Amino acid sequence: MALSNSQYDAIMRAYGQQQFKNRHEQEERIAEVYGRIPVMKELDDSISTKAVASARRLLEGDQEALKEMRSEIADLREQKSVLLKSAGFPADYMEMKYRCSNCKDTGYAEGRKCHCFRQSEMKYLYAQSNIEGIVAVENFSTFSYKYFDDTRVLPVLNRTVKQYMGQVVEICRNFVERFSKDHGNLLFTGPTGVGKTFLTNCIAKELMDQYYSVIYLSANDLFEVFSKNRFDYQNEEDMRGMYQYILDCDLLIIDDLGTELNNSFTSSELFYCINERLNSSKSTIISTNHPMNELRDRYTERVTSRLISRYTVIPLYGDDIRIRKKAK
Repeated sequence: MALSNSQYDAIMRAYGQQQFKNRHEQEERIAEVYGRIPVMKELDDSISTKAVASARRLLEGDQEALKEMRSEIADLREQKSVLLKSAGFPADYMEMKYRCSNCKDTGYAEGRKCHCFRQSEMKYLYAQSNIEGIVAVENFSTFSYKYFDDTRVLPVLNRTVKQYMGQVVEICRNFVERFSKDHGNLLFTGPTGVGKTFLTNCIAKELMDQYYSVIYLSANDLFEVFSKNRFDYQNEEDMRGMYQYILDCDLLIIDDLGTELNNSFTSSELFYCINERLNSSKSTIISTNHPMNELRDRYTERVTSRLISRYTVIPLYGDDIRIRKKAK
């Protein structure tokens, strides 16, 4: 998912401000050196003069000018280095200092976004995702099995809920590991409080830390965006941008599908969203309290056929974890 124009401009303005700061600090260091070593300015002036003279000679066809200039300037720079060292300055004290040496604070290295640009970009994408604060506490490192029952084997699983959750967590980790190759989709089903949202947050945190764009929306919020995009003409531009983010983000999380007011509009918009993301190889995770047969009744056959054929369906079982936590 691309940044909006205003977000991109804000990042580039920050780079411009950093470049200005770099130049100002360099000028201060140079002035300090000139104050303590007056001859240093003469050496710098000589370097500039020789560079200009060499350029003029090259334009006139003198092919030896470049070789001579390099030799003379190298000698002058060696003199500068000796003077700086004798005065207690580092050899590179007068050089430009960069916050990021890879892109030299331009945001781009070798024609591509630098890692530092990606870090700045993620600040905006994290905020857009709606789950920045949540994933800080709900992630794989904080996931605990202690609230899942390990005392009785469920016939449908032929194992305990705790054992089954170990398998589910492994599926989620594999989803993250193969994300760039598989462009997979997950559908978590099960009653309230069995860990559906926590698992989606675990996945979201891992992918956001790898600079993928993630948008989290409850089903109610998702369909509100769809409705405003279709009918709210006063905020048409903003809604169109958000609508496009939903279609284009690397991972869309739809939480609590089935809690929204269901009608023909929500069914058609859900199908369009799911289908467009499948066609563009964008991943989606859906969590719902409804089993597949109820989803089929709520929505259309077209929606459920996409879910069954293109999503990994992961039913979750057990008691409400929040109640078990209070009981302990």
